[in-house]
Amino acid sequence: MERALREARAAAERGEVPIGAVIVGADGALLAAAGNRTEETNDPTAHAEMLAIRAAATALGAPRLVGCDLYVTLEPCPMCAQAISFARIRRLYWGAADPKGGGIEHGPRIFDQPTCHHRPELYPGLGESEAAALLRDFFRERR
Repeated sequence: MERALREARAAAERGEVPIGAVIVGADGALLAAAGNRTEETNDPTAHAEMLAIRAAATALGAPRLVGCDLYVTLEPCPMCAQAISFARIRRLYWGAADPKGGGIEHGPRIFDQPTCHHRPELYPGLGESEAAALLRDFFRERR
């Protein structure tokens, strides 16, 4: 999670919402690390999780990330949750909860839907206080 937090801090320095994501393979090797880039790329889908999933899939040469684990600093939104399911991520770890925009424990609860074909193991709250502080500080400075 420390690497994901570093990616989140780097995103904040670029003026992006400070969210970072890391994907590791079944052997624990780092496959991908990313921070949000929606503003930089003018791409509403350039969330940290989406960028990390794309990079890991490219690194593995496969559309499924079976056996891979994703660490992200904020509860994934519905779009990212669905991509996590499609990618067949094994375990999902996240830091801060997102009552407003989350898609797992909040909002539509993507993995609980009958149309969801894969549900990763869920581990919320990892690095929660630091992840939440990054977000609070980022938005406080902008208001």
